[in-house]
Amino acid sequence: MSSQTDQKAVTILGIPFINCTRSDFETTIINRITQRQNTFVVTANPEIVMYAHAHPDYAALIQSADYVVADGIGIVIGARLLKTPIKERITGYDLFEDLLDWGSQHQKSAYFVGAKPQVIQKLRDVVKKRYPGLVISGTHDGYFTDETEIIKDIKRTDPNMVFVATGYPKQEQFIQRHRTATSGLWMGIGGSFDVLTGTVKRAPATWQQLHLEWLYRVIKEPTRISRLMVLPKYLWQIVRQKYTKKR
Repeated sequence: MSSQTDQKAVTILGIPFINCTRSDFETTIINRITQRQNTFVVTANPEIVMYAHAHPDYAALIQSADYVVADGIGIVIGARLLKTPIKERITGYDLFEDLLDWGSQHQKSAYFVGAKPQVIQKLRDVVKKRYPGLVISGTHDGYFTDETEIIKDIKRTDPNMVFVATGYPKQEQFIQRHRTATSGLWMGIGGSFDVLTGTVKRAPATWQQLHLEWLYRVIKEPTRISRLMVLPKYLWQIVRQKYTKKR
């Protein structure tokens, strides 16, 4: 991780997570955007950590990011088990919404890459309505094989923020390849375009407060249950890290 907030990073299975509140982190990111500092943010959950654990190249990519945030209660639990607690879970979606709101208030610009064609079209309409002060530099769905035109467009429009929602590891690989195209924020945010447009419903506030969003998603989309199988493996690796440290 090439940048840090004032707080020391918490390392979980080789991935360094920032350890600060969402409010403090947003202040840091907004300052960097305002100063036109190139910034790569990874929003990581246990699935991403385990994928990185199995793929050294991807782990190195994440470690090269400026910030890795704990997007997932499993990361918070893992940190607690390691006796290095993280102050707060910072979800990619909440960060995304807050940055769009800030961008609208300060006439900043954003470029959106990802999701299905019909979702990205709907996203344009939703952003225009909900964040009227935000300049939409451009959009492109996630179904592309040639990145050249997208990058040309990003270079031409020079947005303050680029949000990539193509899922891991593609979104982080895309950002690493092209982050020099504009001196702004680059952030991978998974399925956030689907949530913002209402294509996928986010868990109600009560479920969020109880940190049960993952369970809500499984109830709504039973096909996701196979993805939960990574959690026991993740927790086992946490236990291994904990007791390896003690030796």
